[in-house]
Parts: sequence; C-alpha cells; structure tokens
Amino acid sequence: MALDMKRQIRPAIVLTLLLTVVTGLLYPGIVTGLAQLLFPSQANGSLHTVNGQVIGSDLIGQYWTAPKYFHGRPSATVSVTDSSKSEPYNAQNSAASNLGPTNKNLQDAVQARVKELQKENPGVPVPVDLVTASGSGLDPDISVAGALFQVPRIAKERGMSEDQVRALVMKHVQGRFLGILGEEHVNVLELNLALDGK
Repeated sequence: MALDMKRQIRPAIVLTLLLTVVTGLLYPGIVTGLAQLLFPSQANGSLHTVNGQVIGSDLIGQYWTAPKYFHGRPSATVSVTDSSKSEPYNAQNSAASNLGPTNKNLQDAVQARVKELQKENPGVPVPVDLVTASGSGLDPDISVAGALFQVPRIAKERGMSEDQVRALVMKHVQGRFLGILGEEHVNVLELNLALDGK
C-alpha cells in the first residue's frame, strides 16, 4: 500500500515542480525578455523622463491644476488612509465614485464643475469628459473636444496665439485603437510636455 502511494505521489510532485518552473520562471522570463527587446518603453511603463528624473507615465493620469497646463478628467480617487479625503489621481486607490447618474451628489458635483469651466469659455458647451470621472479615476487622456475647450485659457496664460495651441493639440491627437475602437483622444502628459518644449 505504501509503495502504491509513493508511485502516485511522485508524478504529482514532479509535475508540480515542472509546471512551477515552466509557468513561474520560464514563461515569464521569455515574455519579459521579448517585451524588453521589442517594446522597451511599454515594457517599462511608458515613462517620461526629464533630466534623468521620471516625471510621469503615458498610462496614468496626473493632477494638473496650474492654468498654463491642460487639465485631465476629474478623478474620484480618495486617500488610502482616510476615505473621506479626496486625493485626485491616487494610483494606490484607483476607483470610481460609484454614484449612479440619478444620484444627487453626482449631479451636484457635475453641475459645479460645469459652472467652473464655463467661466473659462462662457457660452461654449463643456465636453462631458471634463466634468465626469472615469471608472479608474486615473485616465491619462482627454477627448479632442476637451483639449480644444482649454485652448483659450492656455493661450492666454502662455502668451501664445490660440492657433498655435490648437495646432499643438491637433499634432498630439491619437486615433482610435485599430481604427475602430474608442474615440480620438489626447494624452494630457504628452501635450503638457510639448507645451513646455520637453
């Protein structure tokens, strides 16, 4: 009986060790190596560096508040230690507000954002992505309409013509994924780096 059990356990242990090596070491090592070889920027997080210092990633939005920069979508992320405290673009606590479209708190927040943005461009409709948070709260992109809406403020703050800023926006428009999925969009970090000439 003991010999029979050993005969059954041995293949199970060998298979477990073999699969651990293949799926835990070999496969991840090959995929990581290929990624580093073929897509080094993406494999390392699509990071942007200035003077040797990482300043952001194309994949995670940042909280831009200075009027001379393009602003991203609102972020519903909160502090990890105090969930009552808003902490925009907190990657440690990525989440949406989970408020439904009929929720009064969400409606009030959106109306307040619309009112604030209409001070920039009176009479111009505010693009929806500038007043609503995304599901992750970390979106790095805004719509082309969202970027163009901000052109007058940025042109004024930087002493540039609106045509110059608009041309910069159009130069940074990224198309739909595979030509059919999603909408055209602009990466806020890339656009702001272009404004700074970096």
